[in-house]
Amino acid sequence: MAKGSQLSQLKAALSQAGLHEISRKNKKKKTSSHTAERDRVTKAAKLREIQQKLNPFDVKVTKLKHDVGGRKIKGVMGRPAQSKQAGVQQREKTLLKELEERGRVGGVVDRRFGEDDPSMSLEERMLERFTRERQRTSKADMFNLEDEEELTHYGQSLSKVDDFDDFGIPMDDDDDEGQLNRETVHKTHFGGFDDDDVAEKPEEPTSKKSKREVMAEVIAKSKEHKVRRQMEKEKKENIRYQLDQDFDSLKSLLYVSDLSPPEDAFGGTAETSLPEEKDDSLDYDKQVRELAFDKRAKPKDRTKTEEELALEKKEALEKAERRRQRRMLGEDPDESNDDMAAGRKRKRAPVGDDLEDDFVGDDSGVVGAGLGEGGLAPGEVEDGETDSDGTADTGDDDSEEDGDNYSASGESANRELGSEQGNSTETMTAQQASRPQKSSMAPKELPYTFPSPASHEEFLEIVEDIQDEDVPVVVERMRVIYHPSFAPDNKLRLQTLTRVLVDHILYVASPPKPRIKLVSSLIPHLFALSRSYPSEAAECFVGKLSLMYKNLSRGLASGVLEVNSKTWPGFSELTFLRVTGIIWPTSDMKHVVVSPARLLMGAYLSLCRVRSFADLASGLFLSSLFLQYEALSKRLVPEAVNFVVNAVLFLAPNPYTSSDALPGTFPSPDLHSDLCAALTINPKVARNLVFHKPDLWQLLSCDVTEQSKLDALGLAVDLLDRFAELYKPIDGFIELYDPIYSIISSLECKRLSKDVQFSLASVRDKVGRLLKYARQSRRPLLLQAHKPIPIPTYIPKFEQKSSSYLRRQDPDHERNEVSKLRYQLKQEKKGAIRELRKDARFIAAVEQKKQVEKDQAYSEHMKKVFGSLEGERAEQKAMQRQKMRDKRRAGCK
Repeated sequence: MAKGSQLSQLKAALSQAGLHEISRKNKKKKTSSHTAERDRVTKAAKLREIQQKLNPFDVKVTKLKHDVGGRKIKGVMGRPAQSKQAGVQQREKTLLKELEERGRVGGVVDRRFGEDDPSMSLEERMLERFTRERQRTSKADMFNLEDEEELTHYGQSLSKVDDFDDFGIPMDDDDDEGQLNRETVHKTHFGGFDDDDVAEKPEEPTSKKSKREVMAEVIAKSKEHKVRRQMEKEKKENIRYQLDQDFDSLKSLLYVSDLSPPEDAFGGTAETSLPEEKDDSLDYDKQVRELAFDKRAKPKDRTKTEEELALEKKEALEKAERRRQRRMLGEDPDESNDDMAAGRKRKRAPVGDDLEDDFVGDDSGVVGAGLGEGGLAPGEVEDGETDSDGTADTGDDDSEEDGDNYSASGESANRELGSEQGNSTETMTAQQASRPQKSSMAPKELPYTFPSPASHEEFLEIVEDIQDEDVPVVVERMRVIYHPSFAPDNKLRLQTLTRVLVDHILYVASPPKPRIKLVSSLIPHLFALSRSYPSEAAECFVGKLSLMYKNLSRGLASGVLEVNSKTWPGFSELTFLRVTGIIWPTSDMKHVVVSPARLLMGAYLSLCRVRSFADLASGLFLSSLFLQYEALSKRLVPEAVNFVVNAVLFLAPNPYTSSDALPGTFPSPDLHSDLCAALTINPKVARNLVFHKPDLWQLLSCDVTEQSKLDALGLAVDLLDRFAELYKPIDGFIELYDPIYSIISSLECKRLSKDVQFSLASVRDKVGRLLKYARQSRRPLLLQAHKPIPIPTYIPKFEQKSSSYLRRQDPDHERNEVSKLRYQLKQEKKGAIRELRKDARFIAAVEQKKQVEKDQAYSEHMKKVFGSLEGERAEQKAMQRQKMRDKRRAGCK
């Protein structure tokens, strides 16, 4: 290619190819058509080659890494522009056609009824199709005059009139063998031109009827047809009436007649003796008319917010308290200053001439005398409200919502408390007898509003004369009255109420007569308040735990084995720890309340020494609390397991003389000590005794008996069973329970009752099975199995088949074929993905082009519209200017 500009290169290429001289040859020289066509093809090929040489950017050349002579490699040189154009043209022929015909639906669809239903036979299909066709034609033939509608003329059916009756043509084929008579031929054919015959018959009309005669005849026939229709209608009415009468008589035979005396006895006729009552269910029209008078549904009130519900409850309690105050003073509870100010209609006072027909009884019993007198349940005091502000309508709903709120706030706490109290390891007492009455006088009516207590002493003053079963109602009404949405200070009051409830739980659970029922009823309210104010409630609980830890430290400092030193927790402290596990989540790894409680209980079990049976009972209860605390997290608590094992050794007869002879590493400093010697069960006395569910308060307060010792032993054995079930998934279960199994197996309980022996044997067998399964599932530690690491070498690796075209050669023929197919699949997949992307770009370009054309058409249309509007506006302004000029000219003149 010559150097220079594109034009000079083009001229040089044309002259070199001989095309420049060809264009200058004489055009008059004649050539054959075959030669001219061949020259044209040659010329086009040369021009294409020159064009490609002049555009080197259209050619893409892949540089080879190793150029080997004589080897042809596919894809070294490519023309992306041409290939792209060819692809676009191909997609315009195929993909664009499919895109344009995307919505078309071709083919014949068999829509005949039952064609795709194999359960229908051919006869059923044909019958159903015929039925559908008749239904379709009956709808379409509403205005068809050929099938069902009967045409009439002057009251006569046209179907009964023959067109040839007036012409004397007989319809019977046998008469005269189908021949016309002479008279018919003479009159109607070509014999009617004789005037003599017409004169011979004067009776026939010689002239056509006039219009008046024709109309008179039509009117007469119409009246006749009208009269005939009326007669037919009356006849049908008579038939229908007779049918109704027959039906009434038939119905009197089908149904039982009325037992009332007939009307003949009272002067009635025999015709009216038939029952005239009709079944209303059969009178469809009557029922349809009655539906129009049904009461329409009214829209309900919207769902109220929590603040609105709390406000309604508060107002209801305040209103009930005002009514109670007026009843207490002997006044009418319905009269109040608010009602009088609102112009409420008051009850008229009785006078001397009253007939007592407007007497209204005292409705004080509607509200009730309060829960103190066994009145209504909590939340039902609003049912009797009948004031004008609508409290009577919403009182019951509010009470139900209040009860729901109360139950929802402590639902989980009650469920957890109920489930765990049913546990056999639970030793918390459940007092059967309620708190005795404080006075022999009749209890007072329970107020509806209470002041907010600032301390536990004030709360005790409030509930001083209130029964234990009514204390939760008092707390509930305090929560309603002092809802946080009513006043900014109510939040602080409820926080104070939380601390007061904690103190009150410790107060009622303290000796000499703990009230467990009251504690259980207060837990839901404390649970709800702790969820509402977790920080303040946690601070209160942590403060109590800190006080208990200080008491423990003081007791340990005074002497571990001193009988008077207070090291183990009392009944109230144990109840507080139980409530802590109910209120707060015990499965957390770190918790601001539960973690200190867990540490405190572990300190009790590990640092305190057993000096009496009460200490043993406290330790067993703490172990049961640990079992409940770790039910979900399953964390190992060695202090609890160690204490339970020591309790078994303390109570049951065993062959071990000292702690050194015990299997395992469990510390047992108090084994066979002077203080614990009295805890061992006497087999002679307990020979006929069996295990019972222990009562914590009895174990802590009453005298020690053989039955209480046996109950404590049963509790300890049951705790070992439950701890084994809890800790069986851990890796150290064998090391933990193998010594325990040896201790249980060595207990000397043959002189005890058979039930006790059976319980011990069942626990021993279960622990033995768990140990067996644990040994079978345990596998020794092994080194990590991996491919050996080869020693590094620098010897070169020689391959006999190192050519690139033999890279996929494998000695295994099947594996080689699979490798080839896998490679081919990979290449085809890549090619398919590439083509799909190109198709997507092509479709996007087509859609964009359509959108551009649409936008251009819309813009052109809007331009035309705006142009016409502007032209009209310009004409309007020109006319206005012309009018103004005309006005000015007229004014000048």
